[in-house]
Amino acid sequence: MRIGELARRAGTTTRTLRYYESRGLLRARRAENGYRTYDEDDLRLLQQIRTLQDFGFELEETRPFVDCLRAGHPAGDACPASLDVYRRKLDELDGLIGQLRSVRAEVAARLALATEVPEPRCEFERTTE
Repeated sequence: MRIGELARRAGTTTRTLRYYESRGLLRARRAENGYRTYDEDDLRLLQQIRTLQDFGFELEETRPFVDCLRAGHPAGDACPASLDVYRRKLDELDGLIGQLRSVRAEVAARLALATEVPEPRCEFERTTE
């Protein structure tokens, strides 16, 4: 398939595909007329990349999964390097969840203090001229 069809089927743009190609994540073959050509394996690579990015993975973090698929594994997360990326991402997410819990507790505490005030202190008196 040509680049436009691959982009359409993968739900992305040709510009994105060219960018992935420049980063070495996607390898285009060239037809005799010079057009880029792709196959179903390329579509699987793109689907893997997009899924991981939807989960919050940076583009470079998808590389081990792409390499795993290229090595012939049926799933991109079947290789040790991919599993390492999953583990690092889980550690990162756990840290972010901890930070969010801390911020939430602080906001809840401030709300509790603010609602203890019997009358609003921020009312403005209107003046008429």
